[in-house]
Amino acid sequence: MEPRLIILSRAPSLYSTRRILEEAEAAGWDVEIMDPVKLDVEVGDRGVKISRKGWPVECDAVIPRIGHSITKIGVPVVRAFQRVGVIVLNEGSGIESSRDKLRASQIMNEVGIPMPITASVATWQGTRRAIARVGGAPCVIKTHEGTHGSGVFLAHTEQQAKQLVYQMLERGLRPLVQEYIRESHGQDIRAFVVGGKVVASMRRKAKGSEFRSNFHLGGEVERLDISEKYAEIACKAANVLGLEIAGVDMLESDRGPLVLEVNSSPGLEGIEAASGVNVASRIIDNLTRLHESKMLLNENPHSTINGISNEETPEKA
Repeated sequence: MEPRLIILSRAPSLYSTRRILEEAEAAGWDVEIMDPVKLDVEVGDRGVKISRKGWPVECDAVIPRIGHSITKIGVPVVRAFQRVGVIVLNEGSGIESSRDKLRASQIMNEVGIPMPITASVATWQGTRRAIARVGGAPCVIKTHEGTHGSGVFLAHTEQQAKQLVYQMLERGLRPLVQEYIRESHGQDIRAFVVGGKVVASMRRKAKGSEFRSNFHLGGEVERLDISEKYAEIACKAANVLGLEIAGVDMLESDRGPLVLEVNSSPGLEGIEAASGVNVASRIIDNLTRLHESKMLLNENPHSTINGISNEETPEKA
């Protein structure tokens, strides 16, 4: 019987979703795309049950493609799949941590991952101190949460920075003031991590006067073979945030690589086009290896994989 994979996505037509579907089917998986918003979760004395339109949902693995706008709805569904014991790439905690830029920065800082200096502002009175802490203007102003470059601005003067912070505070947002890395203006490096390894990388360049290099904002992409140092930092960032699949964005600074952001649902279109690597296939290869290892442990309870016996393997929370 073919192993069953569910891709959690609200947009089956998106490039990334389609590519994962294609490669999974080619590798022998029975695949279905499901909208996480339309799944029901029941928690009771008999554990967790997941259903759609009253019918139970069962599978061997799940790949969440949870958009930023439905993080609060989608993550509990991801956690429900974790509770029933299926393979989940990525898990709920990793998605949540990566979506909150301040939380992600704190987690990475604890293990010494280099990043631009970042200050959180809770009240307008703290704005000037935050700007000074990151080296003054120009500086980057951004919201705690956002994707594809949304909510990110380059303030050229202190007055402009203050105005942006005040506007965010008035809208109930939590602004961050971040150090501007002049030497990397308008470009960054995206390293795509799968299963603890960088499988592809690229350089992204902003278009025209735009300083954000995101592919979705029209940024250009080009193939790049990153150094061992950059790859090591990218893998460390993905690992500490608990992500099996991650797009790690780094800046090239005079003091070395600086992690700008870690994306738990990175797009495939730009990276596949730039690198020439079949990234979707790498994701499915990793998933298949995890599934085969799990099946082997189930068939041989006393066997040992990677030095850990089945009896010693902790149950997922």
